[in-house]
Amino acid sequence: MSKVYIALQDNDVSRYIVEAIEQDNPDATIVHNPAMIRIENEGRLDIKRETVEEFIGRDWDVQELHLNLITIGGNVDEDDDCFSLFWKE
Repeated sequence: MSKVYIALQDNDVSRYIVEAIEQDNPDATIVHNPAMIRIENEGRLDIKRETVEEFIGRDWDVQELHLNLITIGGNVDEDDDCFSLFWKE
């Protein structure tokens, strides 16, 4: 199995998204770089709308993730409730 990853701009909104990712993916590795936050996880990474809304304190559309997105690695499955990265086996 390989690691999937996502990199987001380091800004106020992304920090809430990263907190939500940490909660839903406790084994994920978070790397803070200048102007960028990279999150890696073995095999799968889920970003759940409901969890992000808890941290951000407002309604959040999963499509808003693309406003802060720098790059991703893995296959994408996206719907109204979740953005998932994974490797097909």
